[in-house]
Amino acid sequence: MGVKSLKKREHQLSNTAQQLEILNSGIFAAGGELPKFEDKLKETKTGPIRPKKLEILQLNLGYMCNQVCAHCHVDAGPDRKEMMSRVTLKKCLQILQQTSVNTLDLTGGAPEMHPDFRWFVTEASKIGVKDFIVRSNLTILRANKKYYDLPEFFKVHNIHVVSSLPFYKKEKTDRQRGEGVFSQSIEALKALNKVGYGLSGSGLQLDLVYNPAGAFLAGNQQALEQDFKKALKKDFDIEFNQLFTITNLPISRFLEYLIASENYEDYMQRLVEAFNPAAVANVMCTNTLSVRWDGFLYDCDFNQMLDLKVASPVQHLNDFDLKKLQSRAVCISQHCYGCTAGAGSSCQGAVV
Repeated sequence: MGVKSLKKREHQLSNTAQQLEILNSGIFAAGGELPKFEDKLKETKTGPIRPKKLEILQLNLGYMCNQVCAHCHVDAGPDRKEMMSRVTLKKCLQILQQTSVNTLDLTGGAPEMHPDFRWFVTEASKIGVKDFIVRSNLTILRANKKYYDLPEFFKVHNIHVVSSLPFYKKEKTDRQRGEGVFSQSIEALKALNKVGYGLSGSGLQLDLVYNPAGAFLAGNQQALEQDFKKALKKDFDIEFNQLFTITNLPISRFLEYLIASENYEDYMQRLVEAFNPAAVANVMCTNTLSVRWDGFLYDCDFNQMLDLKVASPVQHLNDFDLKKLQSRAVCISQHCYGCTAGAGSSCQGAVV
């Protein structure tokens, strides 16, 4: 795996059309070994997938990140310069005021690296959404002195911190995310605990996200949560609230890994075999709208990375019309098997 993004390396998989070609051909071609996701929905009478009430507005502030993780479906990294403009951020604030969205979810890249991050959090906090999430890779909190006070800043604005931690041991974490990531993550978690995050009765929510470090599915979310809590408390005296398990989807750098390791076909077969009709009703695209850094709209963060815009006359924030958006069908492809495998997967963890 490279230490630069696919885009910087000019890798063929930096082209979303190439990724979709892979996902739609081979084992998924007409007469192929595996059924396309659309056919699986028809077979199980669970499609088409349509939006329910819009509850979560997820904003991707940009693809810049201080890490280049091997599994990253965003293809984020220090060399990615895409950033949401202040004009677009202001438009997001307007839409928050116009809708009954109860969750604002900031992601990236590392959203904290956006030059307008603190301004936007301060302004968005005034609107009073019920749940204000910032998705942090943890290491950014220790990457530079200018970020050291972010735990206090989060506390002031009652931010719900959702942090990535692949495992509670150094070896697995550093293998997936880079040398030294685990120790920096532990320091960041201690800093969050110090201001009250994750502690019982503090009201400051600190959740962790686990995704497998290879071509396999996550184990039981509740069991893993107990393992993480026990290990982090015993080894580092760290506390947190919940653990979310997320399935790695065959997009971008994780797709690169699957192909390079010759695991792609086996992994896709594993996802198809684990398809759970009960998970379809609760996938995140039914209550979430994903906004790209340039204002274009997507059913979810994964569709955003494949540039599968919403199937609606309204495809950009500038034309926002919730009624028209709610009448659409969700765009799907074979990567959607990842969100419907086993207990299901979403940005909020298992769905069944």
